[in-house]
Amino acid sequence: MSDGSQLMAHQMQPETDESTPRHDSDGRVRRGARRVRGWVCAAPGTYVWLLVLTVSALQFQQVPPRIRHVILHVDSTNLFQLAHHPLHVLVLSAVWTQASTLLTYVVLFHLFHVPVERWLGSARWLAVVVTAHVGATFISEGTVWLAIRYGVDPARMQYTLDIGVSYGLAGAAGVLAYRLVPPWREAYVIVALCYLGTRVVVLHTFTDIGHLSAYLIGLCCHPLTRGRPRWDPRAALKEVRPRTGKGAEAGKRPR
Repeated sequence: MSDGSQLMAHQMQPETDESTPRHDSDGRVRRGARRVRGWVCAAPGTYVWLLVLTVSALQFQQVPPRIRHVILHVDSTNLFQLAHHPLHVLVLSAVWTQASTLLTYVVLFHLFHVPVERWLGSARWLAVVVTAHVGATFISEGTVWLAIRYGVDPARMQYTLDIGVSYGLAGAAGVLAYRLVPPWREAYVIVALCYLGTRVVVLHTFTDIGHLSAYLIGLCCHPLTRGRPRWDPRAALKEVRPRTGKGAEAGKRPR
C-alpha cells in the first residue's frame, strides 16, 4: 500500500469511530421525541387543559391578593353566580387553580385524565368530564341551597367559593373503573366509594358531596366505554415477569 493510501485510511478511521456514537445518540433522542409526541397527541385535551391551568396559575400568582379575592368570587360556581352567569362561571371555574396545587394536579391528571382520554378518545373523555363537572356543581350547590332554605347554613353561603378542576377529575376516576376487568374493577370502586363517602360523612362539606357525585356520574358513563378494550393487571404482570425454569436456562449464554 502506498504512503498516500495509508495516510488516507488513517485519517478516515477516527472520523468513523467518533461519528458512530454520535449517530446512535441522535437516534435515541429522535426516538424519545417521537414517543413523547405520540403520548401527548394521544391525549391532546388533557395536555391543553394542563397548559391552560399552568398559565392561569402562574398569572394568578402575580395578581395582588385583594384583586385575587375579587376574581375568585366572580368566577366561582356559587349559588349567586350560577343564578346570574351560569355558563361563564362553569367554564372559568374549570381553568383556575393555585400555584401551590399545580404539581398535585399534574400528577392526578396523568393518573386519571390521560389514561381515560387515551382509552376512550378525546370526544368521549370530554363528554365524561363536562357531564361530571356540570352535574356535580349543580348537585353540590343544590345541597347548599337546601341547607340555606332550611336554616342549616347562613344565607351568606350563597356567595361561597367553589372553584377548581376536581369534579371533572373525579368523573374521570369514576369512568376509569371500566378500564379494569373484574375483580379489580369492584375493588377499585369499593375503595374509591369508601374514601369519598367517608369524607362526606366526616367533613360534611358541599365540595365532598360534589366529589362523590362526580365519581358516581363517571360510573354512570358506562355506555361510553362500550367497544373499548379492558385491562387485566394479572396478564400485564405475567408479561413483565422474568422467565424462570427451562425457558430461562435456555436463554442463557454459555460461558
